[in-house]
Formats: sequence, C-alpha cells, structure tokens
Amino acid sequence: VQLQASGGGLVQAGDSLRVSCAASGGTSSSSIGWFRQAPGKEREFVAVSFRGQREYYTDSVKGRFTISRDNSKNTVSLQMNNLQPGDTAVYYCAASSTVILSEYSKERAYRYWGQGTLVTVSS
Repeated sequence: VQLQASGGGLVQAGDSLRVSCAASGGTSSSSIGWFRQAPGKEREFVAVSFRGQREYYTDSVKGRFTISRDNSKNTVSLQMNNLQPGDTAVYYCAASSTVILSEYSKERAYRYWGQGTLVTVSS
C-alpha cells in the first residue's frame, strides 16, 4: 500500500482546509489515520477512520476536524475547520489492516505511511 497526502497550505486562523490521502490498493477495511508533527515536537495522533466503521479524534480537534473516506476512490480526507496556529504541523496519513481498538492512536499500529503535507496557520 502506498499513501499520498496532499492539500496542505498556508491559511489564517479561523480558516478551513481539507487534506486528503490517496491510497493505492484496497484499503476499504483498513484503518486509516492522520497524525501530525509540529516543529520541535513529537508526532501525535489526530484522527482515524477505524476499519471504515468508526471515527475517533484527539480531544484538541473534536468539533473542528472531520475525517471521512471514499472507498470508491481509495481516499481519506480530513476536513479542518477553525484552524488555529497550534494546528501548524506536517500532517501524515497512515494505514494498516491490523489496527486494534486500543492501539488506534499509536504510531506503531500503522504499517504504511504517507510522506506528509505541511499545514501552516498564521495568527
């Protein structure tokens, strides 16, 4: 499986942005998640489409970010609303067919990773 993230850019605080992850191969039953890494910080979990059945989010983005997937196009998108400077980071998508519920927020649970797309939010 190869993942290609796209859609990053420079926006102002309060703006919206949509990043997408295109997957090669069948991923309809896989878990596909988004992680982000801000400058000088460790990579952190953002959201996941868990086996295409449930969505989970980190607390700081709940109510602002929405993850969705289109299995016909093998894409997973992250709609980000009311962006804040603290959301500035490189956003990575990751996928695996073996993620278990207790591990969906852990990097080690994901086998495949995209290259990342930079989101910069100015104040």
